[in-house]
Amino acid sequence: MAHYAWLDENNIVVNVTVGVDETQLINGLDTETFYSQATGHNIKRTSYNSKIRGNYAGKGFSYLEDLDLFMPPKCHDEAVLNIETAKWDCENEEHKIEALVK
Repeated sequence: MAHYAWLDENNIVVNVTVGVDETQLINGLDTETFYSQATGHNIKRTSYNSKIRGNYAGKGFSYLEDLDLFMPPKCHDEAVLNIETAKWDCENEEHKIEALVK
């Protein structure tokens, strides 16, 4: 069993579903290719334990194709992408307070 993110034309995640294991072929195709052809969406595998592509994809996340990463929506305009942690670095004090309240 593996998880797959459905991307729209702007590489925004619109759905995440469970599918067959990524090592299996379906009609001779790898799973991402098969699911992409079957759904009409670009489909990318995502990992619950974030072992691939930075983060487990969720609705509204972006897929950064050039970095092969899923990223959550940016918290604030001044946030900076940290490629090593696959997180947004943000020094906004209000954001830090909001995170503590949630």
